[in-house]
Amino acid sequence: MKNITLLIVGWFCFICAYGQKEEFKIYPNNLIYSEQAMAKLRRVVDSLNLKFKTCNFNTVFYSKSQTVGHIIKMKKGNIKQAKIDMENQISLDEFLKKYPTATIERNVLIIKLKYKNYKNRYIVEFEHFDLKSDFGFSIRSEDMTLYQKDFSQKWLFEYDNKTKYDDEYLYAFYFPANFSFVPIPKKYALMIGYSNCLIDTTTTKFKENLKDGTIYLPENWTSLSLNEKIKLLDTMRSTRVIGTCSRDTRPREHAKNIALLSAETYNWSVFLKSHLDIMNDRFERLSDGSYAWEERNTYIKELEELNINVPDLIFGITFRMENPAKNHYYDSIGRLGRALSETKNRSEIEEAMLSIISDKELDLFNRLLFTSFF
Repeated sequence: MKNITLLIVGWFCFICAYGQKEEFKIYPNNLIYSEQAMAKLRRVVDSLNLKFKTCNFNTVFYSKSQTVGHIIKMKKGNIKQAKIDMENQISLDEFLKKYPTATIERNVLIIKLKYKNYKNRYIVEFEHFDLKSDFGFSIRSEDMTLYQKDFSQKWLFEYDNKTKYDDEYLYAFYFPANFSFVPIPKKYALMIGYSNCLIDTTTTKFKENLKDGTIYLPENWTSLSLNEKIKLLDTMRSTRVIGTCSRDTRPREHAKNIALLSAETYNWSVFLKSHLDIMNDRFERLSDGSYAWEERNTYIKELEELNINVPDLIFGITFRMENPAKNHYYDSIGRLGRALSETKNRSEIEEAMLSIISDKELDLFNRLLFTSFF
């Protein structure tokens, strides 16, 4: 039975791959939304331009809590005693003299985060931000007191005993100075505020208590009444589509259909979140091989055809902060890096990004994020 199921899934993915030429229908205006839909969206944006003047742009946003520290790793030697010495807060110099087999990576950026995991439990994470790799060293804990702890000249380690499958090891952070955060300069806070105002953080794309499934737009959907379109949009917002494989296009089709119906029903906040999800390729899949990524377009042109400040919108969802608005939308840096390479304002955006990277008033984490973005 299991083999039959895998065969069906594999065949489905093959059909998706074989039949995929143009990802979405392109209208005569060379966009994935018709000129009629774009006209409706422009009218909504025109009204939002008035709303922007009353948005709260006075919020002070703070950088993520961060520090510069060292990573120490031990895979041989007297590891158990080294662990005891770390618990007793031995000095770094004394530790390195006592344990010459230990390796050290100096002066790395370490970010402190807190969030809920898939089990709905609060987690505190200490993460090495590594520009060279997506797999920087990190330590996670459910001990939330660590979030407020002063780590000045302190160790934080991860130890594992030798087992039948793995060797004994000791990995650790050493923090010369405690974590801190600073205000994000106002010119960037305005971009964050602009994105919050434009995206509307008071609402979400999906409703609560989602049901898994697939819902398609009927062929005659444009002839439906306004109430019928609103009802269909509500059903789609209550449905989660999970991709079966890398080339399963249904999650992106579902977001595009939500965006189409949102445009037709003047629901700007749902439209923009859906379109941003397509740009960021933010969907659930059982697997996602890199070989399929380039087949998914970013559709930044659709936003540029509307009367909005696309650079400020995208930069506003790129900055990371300690106190975001509820439901603040964050981008996928690698994905939007590709989108910006396709923008008609490429030179202007490159210049703006280089200015952000070189701004010493901005915290190091955000400067390095924009370096990665660039």
